[in-house]
Amino acid sequence: MEPNQIDLLTRIAAALERMVAPSPPALNLDLADAFVWSPSPAQLAPVRKISRVDIGLLKGVDRQKTILLENTLRFARRLPANNVMLWGARGMGKSSLVKAAHAVANIEVPGSLVLIEIHREDIRTLPELLNLLRSEARRCLILCDDLSFEKEDADYKALKSVLDGGIEGRPDNVLFYATSNRRHLMPRDMIENERSTAINPNESIEEKVSLSDRFGLWLGFHNCDQETFLAMVDGYAAEIRLPISTEHLHGEALEWSVTRGSRSGRVAWQFIQEMAGRLGVAATP
Repeated sequence: MEPNQIDLLTRIAAALERMVAPSPPALNLDLADAFVWSPSPAQLAPVRKISRVDIGLLKGVDRQKTILLENTLRFARRLPANNVMLWGARGMGKSSLVKAAHAVANIEVPGSLVLIEIHREDIRTLPELLNLLRSEARRCLILCDDLSFEKEDADYKALKSVLDGGIEGRPDNVLFYATSNRRHLMPRDMIENERSTAINPNESIEEKVSLSDRFGLWLGFHNCDQETFLAMVDGYAAEIRLPISTEHLHGEALEWSVTRGSRSGRVAWQFIQEMAGRLGVAATP
């Protein structure tokens, strides 16, 4: 073979090697207590520091807190537990409660539970993620924040089959938690449109609405009243030792909530950040 031909073949081989996607890193759930799922290429990116608040700072959701924590602890202790949908008002601590319950579970049962975040747009790859986790020793809590589906969106079928179906079924070491502003995960106008145009209206919407039935637990979150809002503010202020009188704090908090047009845990924390900035205090819960 001529030297120029050898050189050409060498360059072609090198080019082909560059085109081949690198192998994903081996799965190791001992690297962290939380990961973010990335489907392309398929990998779990470890999260070194989870953004969360202490469960004691979540006010106005005592019933939801008790139910979710009990369910999560049962799962961590390798007992039967349910998939959970947390739905309702924005800013009332749905995802914060999941992350806080995960922290409590790992304190009660050290190293038992891994939190894995999957983005809404990656729901269709959920079966692929479950296949990766099926043989893992650690229990895995998958969280999808702000989950909902729009018209012509077929991704809900992948989630539906994972939650309660499929020949393999959901792995025993995996639980699925989702937060949503919608109880049935579908917009009302989509459901009403299906009902009005179908030959059999009830059957036409059954497949879509029944998705939420695949969750064993539904936890509703609702807008809080003024007393609960101020309790949230007081809790955050005490946690970061905000140097301000209760009377002044409440007056400023109520004015802040009026300008924002709502009262919620998120609004309370945003207000505390504002006050901490004014008073020169580090606002880290």
